[in-house]
Amino acid sequence: MIKILRKHRNWLMIVIAVLALPFCLYFVKSDTSLIRSDTFAQLYGRKITHVEAQREANLYQLASVLGASALTDVLAPGSGDFSQKAPSFVINLTILRHEADRLGIEPAESEIVDTVKKFPGLQGSSGFDPAKYDQVERNLLPSLGFTDEQLREIARDELCLTKIKDLVGSTVSLPESEAKSNYEQVYGKNFVSVIRIKTSDLAKDIKVSDEDIKKYYETHKSELKTEPKRKVEFVRLTLTDEQKKLKDKERIDALQKLADRANDVSQALLDKGDFDQVAAKFQLPVETTGEFTNSAPDPKLKGDSQLNQAALKLTQQEPTSDPIQTSDGFAIVHLLSLTEARPLSLEEAKPKIVDAIKNERAREMAMTNGRKAADILRSMLKAGQPLQAALQQAGGLKAEKIEPFTVADDLDAKPADTKSQSTDMMVIKNVASQLQPGEVSDFSPWIDGGIIVFLEKREPPDPAKYQETKAKFEERYLKSAREYVFNEWLRDRQRDAGLTRG
Repeated sequence: MIKILRKHRNWLMIVIAVLALPFCLYFVKSDTSLIRSDTFAQLYGRKITHVEAQREANLYQLASVLGASALTDVLAPGSGDFSQKAPSFVINLTILRHEADRLGIEPAESEIVDTVKKFPGLQGSSGFDPAKYDQVERNLLPSLGFTDEQLREIARDELCLTKIKDLVGSTVSLPESEAKSNYEQVYGKNFVSVIRIKTSDLAKDIKVSDEDIKKYYETHKSELKTEPKRKVEFVRLTLTDEQKKLKDKERIDALQKLADRANDVSQALLDKGDFDQVAAKFQLPVETTGEFTNSAPDPKLKGDSQLNQAALKLTQQEPTSDPIQTSDGFAIVHLLSLTEARPLSLEEAKPKIVDAIKNERAREMAMTNGRKAADILRSMLKAGQPLQAALQQAGGLKAEKIEPFTVADDLDAKPADTKSQSTDMMVIKNVASQLQPGEVSDFSPWIDGGIIVFLEKREPPDPAKYQETKAKFEERYLKSAREYVFNEWLRDRQRDAGLTRG
């Protein structure tokens, strides 16, 4: 769509001018069917149109750029891209404003101004940066159809959210007895054994008949296809080595110049169409990939997920991408060739089918065996039997002793320190933290089968350190509990508002 607008921008403006008057007359007609067809959601007995929703979605985009995470992370929780998170933000923002009005919450003017000045996106090396504010006001706000009033609007919403969260969270407390018990679970040293049941081990003994393969093929024929193969070429517009060292406004200015040049290249491609000619005109070296697929990206694209994703979206109808922002500049990708996916024959699909059937059956077996083993271990250990005897009774399983740990090791560690930790170890710690000494967990499914955790003992933390870390622990615990209570409160408000999506 952007390409079309750029390419035909001159005559398009004429068409818009001619059509403007009848367009307005058409949409002011009192036709309720038009209103119904444009419903994004309904809250408090009122319909939110898609036009209104788009406006609030733009506000979400602005808040994200400003770094107003205290607002965006709460009203648009979870992972996902803009299209997935923006609808939640629109609905929850409507609820937030309704509740703020109901509770009579109205931030003072001085609070709003102070919050705007503290937005991370407006900060420089020594605090609030007027130059960044001017840049947002001149470039970003008009592009979203906003003025500086929307900066104040976001600040007001963030302040209202903070006040409501404080109000809802004030009902949460932590009794001393509960605090000490939870503290011991978090800071006590856990001695754990893990019993692993692997699907890869179970799959070895699974036999798949020709009849099974044929039946699976007939059922999943539409899904059994080759991967599309493509080949692309691309140009990069990057900062120089010296420019990469720039910070704050200087770096932004350098990137803006690159963005302008990238747009010029993109416009030239729309006008001329020949990728190599345009690249030569702008003195940009062209890089070419080999054939690649979604599951096996080309080495030249593998290190840049945005570039790779843009390449995978190109089609014969839209063979050239818009400028893509990379870590140190921009890139434009052009499709050279595309081999479309085709259905696999039974013989071609056979290895994939055999693996799929084995994996499916192995997962089912792991789940059945795991639940049965957990029950046997639990009952035998409770009866006073040794662990080895219980493991033998549960099918000759083996227990793996884990290096003693405390859950607080991860809570207090820096993000970089926990990145190298295996994901299954994180699951083991989480499961162990919920057990009491001598208890056996339920079977927890995981990537390759699943695990059963046996907490042998938990050594109590050093009493001398309790007073040192108590305040920090209680603060963290209360924050987590209050976040949970607020999320439940927000879900209740959605129900009370009679939320229905259009």
